[in-house]
Order: sequence, then C-alpha cells, then structure tokens
Amino acid sequence: MVAIGHALVDLVVPVADAAVGSLGLEKGTMSLVDGERAGAILAALSPGTAISGGSAANTAVGIAALGGAAGFVGKVRDDEWGRLFVRDIRGAGVAYDVPPALDGPPTGRSIVLVTPDGEKTMCTDLGVGDLLGDQDVDPALVSGASVVYLEGYLCGLAHTEGAVRAALEVAGAAGTLVALSLSDPLWVRLHRNELAALLPRVGLLFANGEEACRMVGTEHPDVAAEALGRSCATVVVTLGAAGSLVVHEGRTAAVAAVAVDEVVDTTGAGDLFAAGFLHAHLRGAVPEDAARLGAVVAAEAIGHLGARPVADLGVLAGRAGLAT
Repeated sequence: MVAIGHALVDLVVPVADAAVGSLGLEKGTMSLVDGERAGAILAALSPGTAISGGSAANTAVGIAALGGAAGFVGKVRDDEWGRLFVRDIRGAGVAYDVPPALDGPPTGRSIVLVTPDGEKTMCTDLGVGDLLGDQDVDPALVSGASVVYLEGYLCGLAHTEGAVRAALEVAGAAGTLVALSLSDPLWVRLHRNELAALLPRVGLLFANGEEACRMVGTEHPDVAAEALGRSCATVVVTLGAAGSLVVHEGRTAAVAAVAVDEVVDTTGAGDLFAAGFLHAHLRGAVPEDAARLGAVVAAEAIGHLGARPVADLGVLAGRAGLAT
C-alpha cells in the first residue's frame, strides 16, 4: 500500500471549548492558515506537544503497526520539523524516499486544538507540503502497490492536484486499487466538485457521517452512504460511537464501534480506522470484518493525544478475535 498526502508535524494543544470560537474557528474542522496566522494562533495558546502527523501518513503508519507493508509520498523541508517527520515515519516501518526540499517554505505544521470532549479542530500551514507535485510521485511505487490511498486534502490545491492526477494515471494503467478519504467536512464543502470528479476512479471511499452528508446533500448518513455506493464499489462511512456503515456491491451493513473508557483526542481516528480496514481488506477479509478491525484501531487512537498508535495494534486485534 502506498499513501499520498501532506507531511505534517502536529502541535497538539488541549483547550477549552470557548477558545475555539474565540479564534474564529469551526469546531471539528480543518482550516488552512498561512505562517503568520499560525504564529498568531500559537501565541494565544499554551505550549503544545509536537507529534508527527498528516492524514495519509497516519494511515500508512497504522498499516505498518499492524504488520503490513506501507509507503508514503509527501514533502518536507530539510529543517528541524522535517527531520522529525522523516525519523518518525521511517522508525514506524514506513518506506519514505521523497527527497527533502533544500529551500522554500518550511515543513508543514498543523495546530490541533483538542477540547475536553476529545474533539479536534485543526489550523494547518501546509508549508512546503503544498508544493508536492507530479514529479514527486514515483510511478514504480504506485504501480507496484496493491492500493494507492489518497487524502482528500490534496484535492482543490494547484500543485497537489498534479500529484493526484499522476497517481491516478499510473494506478489506472496498472490496475492498482484507488482508495480515497474525504478527510474533513469543511474541505468537502469547499471542494465538493473536485472530490466528486474523482469518484468514478475510486474503488474504496472513506468518509465520516458529516463528510458523506455534505458530499451528497442530505442530513441522513445512511442515505449518503447508499448514494455514494452507486459511484464506488465499496464505501465506508464512520459514525463515531455509533459505529460505521459499509456499502459493498449495493448491500449495506452496520458495524459496531469499539467502546472506550474515555475519549481523549479524536485526532487520527478516521486515519487509523482506514488503516485497519485497508490492512484487513488487503488480506482478503470481507468488508464487515475489515470495518471491525478498523474500529479496533480507531479505538486505540482516541485513547491518547496524537494520531499515531502507541499500543501494539496486533495484540489489540488478537484480543478482539481478529487476525492481522
């Protein structure tokens, strides 16, 4: 599996609910900011914890933690944060060979505001990651993968759309399965047309309930899931504590979530759900069982700060009766 997305370092900051509104942010979404705005937001907050992140990168790390083979395509600068990102993703067992940029903007960062209910609100300065282009996508890497996984955040941006097109062209010629995450409700609202244009080439689609509803134009996740299932062979819609809906070849199944004692931070929950699903799918599991492994991995993610797993995911899957 090869994942393509923005290489970011997350700066995780616990905040009160009021802080999100006072900064002019929409709770539970991701907003793009420039370096100046990011600095102003950080100045208004207590110091955060730096943790390597990035949506597709988190999914690749999750697959590697489950014992799968994963690669990542994303761009960093040769700076302190870039070196941190490279060290962490390679240390997690993910193949990463994109050369760092020697000049230009710094490595991207995402300020992750975590409220007491565990919900995340992100302000992201993409930095040099916004310059990821078709020249950074290795055709051999994509054509040799069983699946290429794209984060929706790549759509609607001038440079990164080139990387998406390059990956889709190679995947189409090689017969590589294309998986796409819709990534964020606000992003869907802003770039619905660009995302919709990709769906005919997507075999496996991931979305949360709000993203799916905004994509289709309904308030009902089950209706949204079924509608999206008419465009993609397999659609997975996550619903938080209510579990997930899996639409495969016209049939919809509901899969329960894994209960947790406390929701600490929802950052990366969807990314890690996708990792569990993809890992099981690539091993021949039926979609419902793949969603069950996704639920186990997502439950681990929300039990601590940061998106990267800290527990042994293989052990957790074994306890749940799911082989990895």
